[in-house]
Amino acid sequence: MIIAIDGPAASGKGTIARRLAAHFGLPHLDTGLLYRATARVLLDQGSKLDDVENAVSAARGLALLDFEEERLRGREMGEAASVVAAIPQVRAALIDMQRAFAARPQGAVLDGRDIGTVIAPDADVKIFVTASPEIRAQRRSLELRGRGEKVDYPAILEDIKKRDRRDSERADAPLMPADDATILDTTDLNVEGAFAAALAIVGEARG
Repeated sequence: MIIAIDGPAASGKGTIARRLAAHFGLPHLDTGLLYRATARVLLDQGSKLDDVENAVSAARGLALLDFEEERLRGREMGEAASVVAAIPQVRAALIDMQRAFAARPQGAVLDGRDIGTVIAPDADVKIFVTASPEIRAQRRSLELRGRGEKVDYPAILEDIKKRDRRDSERADAPLMPADDATILDTTDLNVEGAFAAALAIVGEARG
């Protein structure tokens, strides 16, 4: 069983994906970490985020799941990843890695922005998780505060909206629900409610 979870930043897709993976005993890949890790390499090198040649080289050099997640989280890295993810050559360099993960014999859960449309278009279950920008900015603020980072809600909300525009308007693999995806709006749901709703969607898709 392949479960594809897509959606914008801070919609809750990562939490839902991890919970579903644990529930069904499936491996999970947060594909956003691939772009964050690529951006991290560029920043560590002192390279510009729009340096196509270096970005592609960094993407091809990644070891799947071999990430220092603490260095990949935070507001700065989310914005940097969005810039790198808009480079078509970087997306092309990472496609095979993601598709190989999805093709594992036991199945997999992947979350990102183009899983159901590009990476695993034949996934058994496709869920597009969304929520209002204001709620997503609140969630991101709580997440950052929990890590001890300084929180500026208006700036975070603007970041969310900017990332939405960049992700949705990019020419290659834009953020959008697959035609056969089920939309899950988590604006008024807590973690347990969102997971229960996602579990019901999986159950219905499996018949």
